[in-house]
Amino acid sequence: MNTRTYCVYNQTRECFLSLSVTPADTTFSRLKGLIGRLKLRVDEGLWIVPSCGVHTLGVLFPLDLIYLNESHQVIHLIEHFPRFRIAPLRTQASSVLELPTHTIYSSQTQPGDQLLICAVEEIASRFNKGNIGPLKSHTQTFGTDLHYRTATQVVDLYEANELGKQ
Repeated sequence: MNTRTYCVYNQTRECFLSLSVTPADTTFSRLKGLIGRLKLRVDEGLWIVPSCGVHTLGVLFPLDLIYLNESHQVIHLIEHFPRFRIAPLRTQASSVLELPTHTIYSSQTQPGDQLLICAVEEIASRFNKGNIGPLKSHTQTFGTDLHYRTATQVVDLYEANELGKQ
């Protein structure tokens, strides 16, 4: 089975929040959520669509929660939300991102930030066309393999965004 995954990019802060978010857009996938998972890798996450609130009943690890409106603007944040709890409802939210702890802190994401959620190929295309934030120099490009290329070096996006590998 081929699972769709998306990248989450904070256009306001010019950083990636995740390189592998899986959408939970069916009744079953929203009900299951992260139940049964032992942990999330630093670059993983779950995008619950539609949703105005979530729970961590049966989830074995804490999460960072980002509530988004229909245009993917951040309307509410919860850092280090504990396991076995019910998160507050935000009626203006249309979706919620469940991400590993410290994602909000390390990205400095704030309410009002604009997020871009799209496939790897689309985000690479947008970077190369210059449709996403200013690039640091004119010689940099992003390929669909999600590596950051300059004339002298190839830097993995994990390192470029200070996420580190696990």
